Amino acid sequence: MTRRPLPYRTESLCPVCLQRIPAEYRREGPDGVVVLHKVCPEHGAFAEPVWRGEPDFGSWVRDKTPSHPRRPFTEADRGCPFDCGLCAEHGQHTCTGLIEITARCNLRCPVCFASAGEQAEPDPTPEHIAFQLDRLKQASGPCNVQLSGGEPTIRNDLPEIVRMAKERGFGLVQCNTNGLRLGTEPGYAASLRAAGLDSVYLQCDAADDAAHEVLRGRRCLPEKLAAIRACAEAGIGVVLVATVAAGVNLDGVWKLVEMGLRLGPQVRGVHFQPLSSFGRCPWRADRSPRVTLPEVARALEVQSQGQVRWTDFHPPGCEHALCSFSAVYRRTGEGLELVRGASACCDCGDTPSAAEGARKAKAFAAKHWSSPEEVSDGGGGDAFDRFLASAGMAQRFTLSCMAFQDAMTLDVERVKGCCIHVVSPAGTLIPFCLYNLTAFDGTTLYRGRF
Repeated sequence: MTRRPLPYRTESLCPVCLQRIPAEYRREGPDGVVVLHKVCPEHGAFAEPVWRGEPDFGSWVRDKTPSHPRRPFTEADRGCPFDCGLCAEHGQHTCTGLIEITARCNLRCPVCFASAGEQAEPDPTPEHIAFQLDRLKQASGPCNVQLSGGEPTIRNDLPEIVRMAKERGFGLVQCNTNGLRLGTEPGYAASLRAAGLDSVYLQCDAADDAAHEVLRGRRCLPEKLAAIRACAEAGIGVVLVATVAAGVNLDGVWKLVEMGLRLGPQVRGVHFQPLSSFGRCPWRADRSPRVTLPEVARALEVQSQGQVRWTDFHPPGCEHALCSFSAVYRRTGEGLELVRGASACCDCGDTPSAAEGARKAKAFAAKHWSSPEEVSDGGGGDAFDRFLASAGMAQRFTLSCMAFQDAMTLDVERVKGCCIHVVSPAGTLIPFCLYNLTAFDGTTLYRGRF
């Protein structure tokens, strides 16, 4: 397996002017923190920590055989990251296609990658969303789909949009939501399940409301708990998704896991997203309470008193290794037990295959996060419980973490390996971090430019 000794060079963008500039990863200080350094000829030097602690950075990062887009929509001209659509030089085809079906929202979160609710454009028509779904299918085949926004449940025709996606044969149809409508409107979750919704990606930052006041602008945990109950009754799997910031909720990551476990098998896992400063954010990218992947892994180990360990976690087989980690556990009466050989990533040989990693990542999401089919076992329990029991999934629980890139941490090499793509209004596919990237003054690289 090819390892990456430090220092090593890549390219990044200037956080002021968004021009491509050389960059280098270096190990610094007695604790061996890995820092991304870059210099813009016009705006000077920038440095940002990207890796604090174990596992060792050099052993975690490795080369991978690319899996190029099935159907590129743009030509390579100016070079990455300015030719996205995707171009033929992109190193990973789409695993998850994200479609923003509204810019409206019923929250105004201080932290919002989409800056939702600010001068919201009219919602795209159903016909236009159908066009975006068709373009995604042309580009990537039956990948997974996440309906996002803004807040997707603002749209009263969300069930019809879910049906459109299911009719096109996508492997997993998931809704990215704050849960407010799900938790307050009787029968709403059931209507989404009847339309074919597989999974809810539920914004939930902590097991108490202090973090929600900082990150979401208000206390909203009761509504989120009600949303989880509604999804359980409807037979929709739920993944709790937490933005993590130092001094805000890093010290409570295990409490959130414990809450998810207590809520029952309808909660399929917890997904952590370290704070990235793009879109609407109270912290500029060079001054944010940033945490790195190893810090989240270590926090889970320490706070769980060793029930989970950082050595449980694996780099991804799909996206770039610096982007994420994951592990699969079995629920026990006392907590969690690692399921060996059940990782979401591929088993890596000398040169891991991005294509095989993508295949396993898509199958993993569909298997571990999706809703049930009706399965009759002749016994008691609702359809969700019967499905989980028959599929052997009732006790499975995933822990994962994805570190998105902002203007300080963007690495062109990582971008080329991205498998999570936003379907733009023009029907082109843009890596998630690039689509949401903003300079210090709020200038965007792609969002709002179609």
